[in-house]
Amino acid sequence: MRGPFVQQRRNNEQEIEKAPSLVVQKIRDAILDETFKPGERLPEEQVGKMFKVSRSPVREALLALEKEGTVVMEPFKGATVEALSLITLAAKPAYRHLSPTDFDLAYGLAKQMTRTKSAKEYFECDRRFWDIIFQKAQRPILWEVFRQLGDRLTRYNPLVLKLFPDPETRPRQREVLIEFLRKGEVDEAVRAFKKLYLEVVHRIMDHLETDQSAKSAH
Repeated sequence: MRGPFVQQRRNNEQEIEKAPSLVVQKIRDAILDETFKPGERLPEEQVGKMFKVSRSPVREALLALEKEGTVVMEPFKGATVEALSLITLAAKPAYRHLSPTDFDLAYGLAKQMTRTKSAKEYFECDRRFWDIIFQKAQRPILWEVFRQLGDRLTRYNPLVLKLFPDPETRPRQREVLIEFLRKGEVDEAVRAFKKLYLEVVHRIMDHLETDQSAKSAH
């Protein structure tokens, strides 16, 4: 009888160890599905009940999501959905003021990001791309917050190019955003951007977790 009991205990321990990464995935998916809205707070207890886990793995998951820029943690307030929400808040007002020239310039920058092998060029094009969107949104405070967040995420640019070295398979979230905005499909533009953005985030975090596990093993 001891064998099955020990195996069950090991299975339980493995589930506990996996819980934070599983919660991270579930929260990302909930953001993509808009179960969690832009700017919405994510109380640990509420998230734990939703996903049937304790507050401890929820707390770890939220800290991991803060590092990648998906949520922001504030003292006495907890976590708030952030990175994607800023883009959502900017895209809709920006659309009303984007000219054909703006669309062409933004799309050209997006395509350049898809083609480049330089992390420096990738960053510069990204900054200019969002300059256009946020300037047309006429939300200077929003743009300042996004720039600060973007500066924190810059360190991942070389990793993005490493994980997606082939321009043919590199995610095109900015190009897709502009393509839908050109057609006036603002909600679909944001939705498509979010989907591709989170695919990149998933890939980065999987790589970092695997890399960390390999280092721990040695």
